Amino acid sequence: MFQQENWQTKRTTIRERTEFMFNNDLFSDVKFLVRKRIGDSYIKSKQVISAHKFVLSIGSPVFEAMFYSELADSSDSIELPDGEYESVLELFRYLYSDEVKLNGSNVMGVLYLAKKYIVPSLADKCTEYLAENLDPSNVFSVLQCALKYHESMLAEACWRMVDEQTEEALGSEGFCSIDRSLLEAIAIRDTLFIDEVDLFRSFDSWATSNCQKQGLAVDGEMKRKILGEQVVKSTRFPIMTQEEFAVVVLDTKILTQEEIVRFFQFFSSTLTAPLGFPETKRPGIIYRCGRFERLQYDCWFYNIDGNGFTDYIDFVVDRDIVLYGIYLFGGENSSYNVSLKVNYFHKNSCLTSRTGTFTSKQLKYSTTGEEYFGYEIRLEPPVHLIKDTWYQIEAYISGPESGYGLSSLDTLLWHGVTFTFSTSRLPPRHGTTYARGQFCEFVFSLYRGPRKL
Repeated sequence: MFQQENWQTKRTTIRERTEFMFNNDLFSDVKFLVRKRIGDSYIKSKQVISAHKFVLSIGSPVFEAMFYSELADSSDSIELPDGEYESVLELFRYLYSDEVKLNGSNVMGVLYLAKKYIVPSLADKCTEYLAENLDPSNVFSVLQCALKYHESMLAEACWRMVDEQTEEALGSEGFCSIDRSLLEAIAIRDTLFIDEVDLFRSFDSWATSNCQKQGLAVDGEMKRKILGEQVVKSTRFPIMTQEEFAVVVLDTKILTQEEIVRFFQFFSSTLTAPLGFPETKRPGIIYRCGRFERLQYDCWFYNIDGNGFTDYIDFVVDRDIVLYGIYLFGGENSSYNVSLKVNYFHKNSCLTSRTGTFTSKQLKYSTTGEEYFGYEIRLEPPVHLIKDTWYQIEAYISGPESGYGLSSLDTLLWHGVTFTFSTSRLPPRHGTTYARGQFCEFVFSLYRGPRKL
């Protein structure tokens, strides 16, 4: 490459001068031969990248060992069979300048090289890029990469996207390319937000695609073999409607005749033996919605002679949800006798109730991570709350003083659900309003109701 006269004087910092040496023949003492890809194929001739052993070695312990150890490679031309030109170029750019130009086509290759040559700061930039550009169309390719390189935070972000946008993720082109171990992890996951019949359709599509890739017969027996027993046995056929089972599942021929007979006995309530498949619905992601901006740790008084007080709060949500429980404030090492009800506000009728003695413990507040003393009233079974319908939580509490919350807004947006709270008009009330008092956290998931095929 042509060098400018007195090029050093025009670059005032060591970084500028080192950056100038990137992919430059000047003073180069090693050249790398790498493949270059155009589209989906590689060009025949190898591409040459000029480099400097010293610069590479001060940025990577692997290059240091390659060039300066007792077993150092003394050749001035090194072939990299597992590196692609664009990715290797970006690795070197980073080692020369602390800068990298990442895009969708090179980031996976750069991450691989950053791991191979032990450049953790570059690996961090790659995982940050992947997290910022994550969407349902690429989530599975990113997830497999994150699992391979033990990038736990990136993997967690991928799983959350799979949970929250399950249909879109399973409908992406990348889904049918995942390996079976990842498919098995999906099959046992409780937090997926998808109808079971649609999840099974995705499994069937994955099996069909993999049979075709391997040149195998696309029939029920082979698809089941490709899926594996863990995926099949983790599918929650019992929660499907009989129509879904008959229209969708039977046509795939993945289940055996014996299993089909037992399922129809199950649907007709004549089955006497265990079915052998999970019979509970996947709840989806369960959230904790904190109601207050500030927490106060004492001075919310209750009588301790058996005559407690009742707290109320009215609320409405703008999406159907499933309510799993309510967290109440307590005191340190304190027990409370509680009778909690979830009521229809306008119909003045009780949806569900729970009565018992509960002991508070140290908890982390979902909104701020602040520690407080409290306890959960778990609703068994969980309650489906309908959007735009007002509900009331009523809690009769007897016990020692507890903490309470302050500075709540009347409207809170939490994971796509807007909660609107209102001070109850029903006397007598202990003092809870939309802005202060009890009912610190609501435990819920999004509701996915039955739909037509």
